[in-house]
Amino acid sequence: MAQKTQQEGGAAGASPPHLHVVVFPWLAFGHMIPFLELSKRLARRGHAVTFVSTPRNAARLGAVPPELSARLRVVALGLPDVEGLPDGAESTADVPPEKVGLLKKAFDGLAAPFAHLVALACADADAGGGGSGSGDAVGVGFSRKPDFIILDFAQNWIWPIAEEHEIACAIFLILPASILAFLGPRHENEAHPRTTTEDYMVQPPWIPFPTTMAYRRHEAEAIAAVFRQNASGVSDMDRFYEMQRPCCRLIVLRSCPEAEPRLFPLLTDLLAKPVVPSGLLLPDEVVDDDDAGPGGDGDQSFSDVMRWLDEQPARSVIYVALGSEAPVTADHVWELALGLERSGARFLWAVRRPAGHPSGGALPLLPDGFEARVAGRGVARAGWVPQVRVLAHAAVGAFLTHCGWGSTVESLFRFGLPLVMLPFVADQGLIARAMAAHGVGVEVPRDEHDGSFRGDDVAATVRRVIAEEEGRELARNARQMQKVVGDRAKQEQYVDELVDYLRRYK
Repeated sequence: MAQKTQQEGGAAGASPPHLHVVVFPWLAFGHMIPFLELSKRLARRGHAVTFVSTPRNAARLGAVPPELSARLRVVALGLPDVEGLPDGAESTADVPPEKVGLLKKAFDGLAAPFAHLVALACADADAGGGGSGSGDAVGVGFSRKPDFIILDFAQNWIWPIAEEHEIACAIFLILPASILAFLGPRHENEAHPRTTTEDYMVQPPWIPFPTTMAYRRHEAEAIAAVFRQNASGVSDMDRFYEMQRPCCRLIVLRSCPEAEPRLFPLLTDLLAKPVVPSGLLLPDEVVDDDDAGPGGDGDQSFSDVMRWLDEQPARSVIYVALGSEAPVTADHVWELALGLERSGARFLWAVRRPAGHPSGGALPLLPDGFEARVAGRGVARAGWVPQVRVLAHAAVGAFLTHCGWGSTVESLFRFGLPLVMLPFVADQGLIARAMAAHGVGVEVPRDEHDGSFRGDDVAATVRRVIAEEEGRELARNARQMQKVVGDRAKQEQYVDELVDYLRRYK
């Protein structure tokens, strides 16, 4: 695994030169935001960072902090039109789940413009120029030839570009190490083919120690889909398997050994290249804003909800949010409403309309009279909710979540909140099993075959976590886990170590 470090400095003792890193996430805010957090940390360490996205996403992510503007630039590439993709759709937040494959097809259309930018920067470097960038907030090119490209799982078309120009690459996965271990490398899947749903309901044979890695039946059927071709013409796993090319020097995970012990050495062996943590990339501070977030409406103040939270007793409210991409149905929303009402708990619910559900009325998905019956102890808010700001509030004592990795990082590892867990797809089931094993959360019971759940089970699980003695033990465990995993100094050390890897393998 070890490679000889290149000599980067001049005289002995001189500081190594700063890197130019191109950072290019997939078009989902759950990916773009962690990629941007990593970009900010690299820029704060003096490195030049070019963040690549599309025009609408660049605007929705917000302005680069003024103190970083000299080192962190955003380059926006226009997304090509694809038949069947809605006009203006540039992220997974803009399309229903069944059209994400078309978004990947449009994303693949960025190969040519990205190759053009790289070629210009490399030609400029060969000519001794200072770079082709404009220096604007949303620039038109790269400032100089990249030392490294940090890409996502989806850009299987970047490898030939990087190889042509001799640029090292790293894949940055915003998912936990557990899902990477469960999916496994190509050679292990070929040696141990998974051909039935049941094959995904047990721990893979290439993991040599006991874990909680197994899916429920309804989750297993969804995870098998990543091995099948989608509307883009290629499967997600075939995209990811391209990382075996030589120019992919590193695999970086938004995780750390404290959160997922034993998995980093195993993955390094399985994938035959360094698998290293970036740390959790926790935002530095809670932003005090009332504007709409990524993809938000921009016209609905959240100050009334914050005032309501201010009036609630400490640790008495359960915050409820199922993320922006979980395949939530109208039936799920209905049963969740019944469960919250019957739980008797105080709650703040970020209600998201299921894809394809007709609009009309403020909250047409909820049972008749729901808001009147829960008035005073419960708030249901449609549209964007400033999640980190809510999770940080002293009144919030637990989180009902789909167990997306980003939400788990924000709630449990940053604020030490116990979890009521309602996983749907991808890594969420694995995360829920692991958090239950750590004694920091309880899953809502579900039908093994179709994933449905009942309001009464939601109510009982919420009471277990927020009101009963078991909940106090869960809260103690969650706070202890936060102290270990959320250590800020250690998390920043992982970024420093990542920079060392980038220098060593460029």
